[in-house]
Amino acid sequence: MSEYTPSAPMQNQQPITVPSRKQPRIIAIANQKGGVGKTTTAINLGTGLAAIGRRVLVVDLDPQGNASTGLGVDRTNRRISSYDVLMGEASVAEAMAPTAIPGLGIIPSNIDLTGAELELVELPRRAYRLREALAAVEGDFDYVLIDSPPSLNLLTVNALVAAKSVVVPLQCEFFALEGLSMLMKTIERIRVSYNESLEIQGIVLTMYDKRNNLSDQVAQDVRDYLGDKVYQTIIPRNVRVSEAPSHGKPALLYDHKCAGSRAYMQLASEMLRREQLSAAA
Repeated sequence: MSEYTPSAPMQNQQPITVPSRKQPRIIAIANQKGGVGKTTTAINLGTGLAAIGRRVLVVDLDPQGNASTGLGVDRTNRRISSYDVLMGEASVAEAMAPTAIPGLGIIPSNIDLTGAELELVELPRRAYRLREALAAVEGDFDYVLIDSPPSLNLLTVNALVAAKSVVVPLQCEFFALEGLSMLMKTIERIRVSYNESLEIQGIVLTMYDKRNNLSDQVAQDVRDYLGDKVYQTIIPRNVRVSEAPSHGKPALLYDHKCAGSRAYMQLASEMLRREQLSAAA
């Protein structure tokens, strides 16, 4: 696609309260770089939030449809998808599919989304299509997590315009900061042009390998650069997390005792604690 430039339940978990809200917290899971754990984060963070008792909707806005597959939605059951929502041909309620996780639903993606960018160009308010569709879910969910594609196109723009904040999965590798700098410039452009309330909610360090000194160096560099914006929770490189999507399950259902599953539960808890502290400030 061409780029678009704008002018399972876990044990021993204590419930965490956050202020009730009529509007859901809409979060885009975004990074222009692929292979950083974006979809894995969307699936497992959503599952973690649902396990803590929050009502969660995942919006699969990536034409690859990996979030839909990872949450067990068979391709034959994606007749109504995020494409239809963007085109105004279906509502969020009509497109939403259930998952095996109580409290977690998904708007799946299918092959139709591949051509959505070309079609969106001809539509009015092309950057606001998802935002306006999600306005109808007021009170239905506590969180909406948007899994966006790994490029800056009209699908990603729609995700960022619809969101209140962005969670950025960042792989612990050499070029991490370079890619992060580009993403921050993109977020600033969107904030200025379309969505003045958009902010970076947090950076999630992913695919951390404790055997690799580079992982420690990257993590420290990112913390030096962005400080408290970086979550304390680090997602380790984990075979069980990698295996889970092929079984149509989030890691938290596939193996809730593995290191990756425990990390994503910790991330969900940390996110809620941060919101609680922010609301009390």
